[in-house]
Amino acid sequence: MPEEKKVHATIKSVLHPSNKHRERYDFRALIETLPALQEFVFTNKYGDESVDFFNPEAVIMLNKALLKHFYQIDHWEIPENYLCPPIPGRADYIHYIADLIIDKNDKSSNQTKCLDIGVGANCIYPIIGVQEYGWTFVGSDIDPEAIEAAQKIINSNPQLKNKVFLRLQTNRRKIFEEIIQAGEFYDVSICNPPFHASAKEANASSLRKLSNLKGEKVKKATLNFGGQSNELWYEGGELKFLTNMIYESRRFGRQCRWFTSLVSKESNLAKLYKTLDAVNVKSIKTIEMSQGNKISRILAWSFG
Repeated sequence: MPEEKKVHATIKSVLHPSNKHRERYDFRALIETLPALQEFVFTNKYGDESVDFFNPEAVIMLNKALLKHFYQIDHWEIPENYLCPPIPGRADYIHYIADLIIDKNDKSSNQTKCLDIGVGANCIYPIIGVQEYGWTFVGSDIDPEAIEAAQKIINSNPQLKNKVFLRLQTNRRKIFEEIIQAGEFYDVSICNPPFHASAKEANASSLRKLSNLKGEKVKKATLNFGGQSNELWYEGGELKFLTNMIYESRRFGRQCRWFTSLVSKESNLAKLYKTLDAVNVKSIKTIEMSQGNKISRILAWSFG
């Protein structure tokens, strides 16, 4: 049987100790960094400064400010209707992955090479990994427009050049094949998989989130919150996607030390563990994360 299946048995209510976003947003400091944020900041009914998280423009501007203030990213643009990710949660993934791999490497962390499956137009994981740890990234995506947008971000920020490289996955049925090349080795792969099984399910989830955010029922999702279909859903859902990923990872067990992915639905873990046992992995670890009331987890596996 593989090693332990849980690294952190206690669900945490706060972000990783290394996460720069553990405290409330300091909007005065963020506005000083990016003055354009000012027009979106207001004082809420509790007397705290905030932005309207229901407003896509405000969320994008907040992300720009966070990326500039904490990660020295001066230019960050994403096409309309693409996912605008919550940066604190994305940073948590990177920090927990660093815990997983750095002390297991004989080489220094700035030699670490990471494969980002589904890098997206926002290029968030490579940005954080490069700026926090000096890692090198290869990012893949099935969407040419996402690759083009991410490449513009890389080209516009010199610190990302020669650190982040993008590859278009032309075979939508494959994840690692045609991306991991002969002779390449990665310390870790990361993935934020499509969580839903259909466009209808993805839309219903978006409406629930927006309704909770606004405090009243929302009947139509704002497009900027929607994301592209490949970002949100996959036939068979998260379980099918990750099952395919696990089976395909067998071929690349000697080229990647750790394969990892976010898992949004805890109910999927039991079936994923069985699949991992079936492909004879040597080690399985589950890393639990929490941001406020939102609980997620990283599933990691290694073939030795």
